[in-house]
This record gives sequence, C-alpha cells and structure tokens, in this order.
Amino acid sequence: MEGYSFVEESEGIACWRLDSNGLHVLLLPQMLAPVATFMVTYRVGSRNERLGETGATHFLEHMMFKGTEAFNKANGQTVFKTLQRLGAQVNATTWNDRTNYYEMLPAEHLETAIRIEADRMRGLLLSEEDVRSEKTVILNEFDRGENEPIRKMYHAVWSAAFEAHPYHHPTIGWRSDIENMTAEGLRSFYDRFYWPDNAYVSVIGGFNSERVLAAISDAFGAIPSAPHPIPEISIREPVQRGERRVTVRMKGDVPAVMMAYKAPDALSAVSAPLHLAAMVLSHGKTSRLYRALVDAGLATAQRAAMSAFRDPGLFTVLVMLNASARTEDVERVLLEELARMTSTAISDAEFKRALTALEAETRYSRDGSFATAALLNEAIAAGDWKLFTTFLEQAARQTPESIRSAMQEVVNPDQLTVGYFDPIDS
Repeated sequence: MEGYSFVEESEGIACWRLDSNGLHVLLLPQMLAPVATFMVTYRVGSRNERLGETGATHFLEHMMFKGTEAFNKANGQTVFKTLQRLGAQVNATTWNDRTNYYEMLPAEHLETAIRIEADRMRGLLLSEEDVRSEKTVILNEFDRGENEPIRKMYHAVWSAAFEAHPYHHPTIGWRSDIENMTAEGLRSFYDRFYWPDNAYVSVIGGFNSERVLAAISDAFGAIPSAPHPIPEISIREPVQRGERRVTVRMKGDVPAVMMAYKAPDALSAVSAPLHLAAMVLSHGKTSRLYRALVDAGLATAQRAAMSAFRDPGLFTVLVMLNASARTEDVERVLLEELARMTSTAISDAEFKRALTALEAETRYSRDGSFATAALLNEAIAAGDWKLFTTFLEQAARQTPESIRSAMQEVVNPDQLTVGYFDPIDS
C-alpha cells in the first residue's frame, strides 16, 4: 500500500506503519455487518505522569471533547454533535498504560471518525476557560470515587504496594494535583505524548482495507512525528522486603479483605499461568476459594485476578465477608489456599476447567467490533499488540506444574500487601 510499510500479520490482523510519521495501523475486517469501530490508542497513561501532574492523562481525555481546530463550539461542529448525528457511539477511557478514543458507527461514516481523531491528535484547543469548567466535573468524579469503599481500598492497596513506581497513584490523580491543573500544564503533557509515533489506530468491522488505509493516510499523513524522543519512565520499584498492611474505615456495608502479591508484567512467561491460577482459585462454584469461603459461610463473594500491565503489577484476591465472619479467619483461609497452590500441583480436572473457563471468558469478551478493539487496545498498552492473538495459545501450553511454579514465584510473604475495609456507621 502506497505510503505504508507492512509490518506483520497475526490471526487475521494486519499491522501497517505510516511511513511519514510512524503511526501504526491495525486492520481486522469482519464483514458480518456494515458497522466498524475506529480506535486510537495512545501509549500514555497515569504511568507516565510526574509528581505534581497526576491525573493529567485523564484530564486530557475530558478536554479532547471540548474543542479542536476543526471541531469546536464556535463553528457548531463539536466532536459529540458531529458523530452522534451519524449514529455513532463515542467515548474515551484512561488507564495505567494507555488512553484510547473510539467511535463505533456505520462503516460508511468511518472517514468522519478518521478526520476527527486526526484533528484531536495535534489540534486540541485547550482553553483556560474549558479547563476551569471541566475541573469541576473531574473533581465531582473524584469525590464519587472517594465514597466507594472497595475502590478506596483498592487504591490504598496499590499505593502501599508501590512506593516509587507511578502505579502508586490512581488514574484519576490526587485531588490537589487536579485542583492545580492548568491549561499550560496540560499543553506540556499533550506535547510530550500525543504524536502519531506514540499511537496505534485499530479498525475493526465491515470496511474495505484499501479505502480505510487511504483515508488514514490522507488525514494523519501530514502530522509530523514527535520532534523529540517520547519520554519513558526510568523509575523501577525497589524490592519489597516485608509485608505491608493498610486499613480503610468509612461508611459501608460489609467488611472486605484484599491480598496482593507483586507479580510480573503482562508479557512475562508466567503471566498466562497466573491467569489460569486465578481461574482455579475463584471461577465458579467449584473453585477453591468459593468452596473454602462462600460455602463455609465466611464470605459472600470472592475474586482472584492477575494484572496485565506493561510493568510488574499485582496478583490479587478480593473477598467480601459475611457480616458475621471474622477478618482473621478469612485471612487464614486465604493464606492456606494460596500456600496449597504453591506446594501441590492442581489436578488435571481443575486445569481443564480453568483453561475452558479462561477460553470462554476471553472469547466472549471479544464479541463485536468494539469489544475486539478494546481488548486489542489493552495488548497495545502492555507492549505488544500480538498478545491479543497469542494469549490463549500461551494458556493452552501450560500444565498443572507450570501453574504451581508460577504461584511459587509470586506467593512470597515479603511481597504481600494486605488491605482491609472496616465499615463504620457514620
């Protein structure tokens, strides 16, 4: 394709690079319906924020809808109005390692979505007035989160587990940083990261590949690549050398316990077996934690999960306690079950159930063009878009022994952070 270099293909997804500026384009035609999802994933998230500017990525997510050079209130062509007239679903999300902007719309209108995202990439207006008005919206969002006990405990655990690495701070940022955010500060952050060579475009659905590539080249091709190296973080989390504990006390319903162990990044060889271990522990009524906690009357709900981030994260277990249960009893059972995962390999039957459940959950979560684009976006954020196409293959190669070995690597009492939610009456 003229103007592009073909990079690679995996499971029907073709990756191209725009020669003029390094923008990567992922195409997955699915001719099931004349609908398509267009998503731009920027490889910048709260992980990239410096002290004093936490929440900048999330703040910019909001500002991207306030006005660009071609789509703004003054000319009556705002992003939302333009796209919603076409029947599009449009939004954006921010997370630790990435920010995405997307449109799901009739495929015949893809070129409009392409023009809008190209204009947002370098044409953001960022007026001080808009920053002031949106700050109120974001602070209200922050306050709503502060009133959610489990979210509050989740943030407390991550902040205790990570002392130096930016996974320490919540994606929405700390309140004082949000309050002090300025248009000038946001412009500085925007100019550091929002460039074509720090972005991937994903197009999923019913479209003609040649026409879409041509439209992307027309809209994005004249945008220059970053005039500087995209900043990378140099901070590495120091080794944790002892158990950490945090307690959140606030108004709420039932107590909760969260146990979190330091765990490898998403591209690690032990990531897939740890996802399977989480299934063995918590998926369904036959899982180990369901039987040990819910059936025993100690808990009403439980969930184990492995993070899938670009840098090392956490393997977590969250338990919602029965009102009559004692926290120490729940913690004791959790430690016993986790120790059992490290000392004895799971049974073949457990392995088959976990693999089947993981495959079903993964495939179900990819149903539709938007769902596919959203999960492809997470693989891009983790550092390799092909994680999307190879993850289930990696999982299928595991064994009961590889799962035990992975858990041995992670379940270390000196790498543990424990969080409690202790509800109070007022």
